Amino acid sequence: MRRDPPLPGRKSRHSSRESQGGFSPVQLYLNYLAFVPLPAIVLGLYAGARPSISRLGLWGALLYRFAFVYFTSTTLFAIAQRSPDYEALWSQLGGLYTAHGVLMIVGGACFGAATLSAGVLPRWTGWLFLTGIAVNLVLGLLPAPDLLQTLGSALRNTGLIGMGWAALQRERPLAAAT
Repeated sequence: MRRDPPLPGRKSRHSSRESQGGFSPVQLYLNYLAFVPLPAIVLGLYAGARPSISRLGLWGALLYRFAFVYFTSTTLFAIAQRSPDYEALWSQLGGLYTAHGVLMIVGGACFGAATLSAGVLPRWTGWLFLTGIAVNLVLGLLPAPDLLQTLGSALRNTGLIGMGWAALQRERPLAAAT
């Protein structure tokens, strides 16, 4: 199910997963496990970049987080409803799913731009994250195979992993003695 939503005004395209038999329970549970930490990760990255990161970064992190709380719930919905494939799920959720896709794109773009501007984390991580957002946006507007959507998700997630790794490697200032 790890697929980004279609954008407003765009009908969902035929899913290649349908021809492969649709969703499997393992696929849905793995998707759920991948989505659960994303809201906390992006807020943690924002917090780690403070005070250098702007309010744009906060708003971007909050929008991105909000979108992924929703996407996590759609995975549970697909499990509970036994949705056979992405097309069936999207037909049930449609406009709401698309709206959250827009929030993910806008929030991700704001967070990525603010991360670059703050200069706290390696620039390549912000650029990789933003490239993934852009790929998902473009492919959401074009009739492209689902496998290409996975490319955007992989780029975004690799950027987040790089940000997290860099944040963990930074030296922390010693806490002030009380």
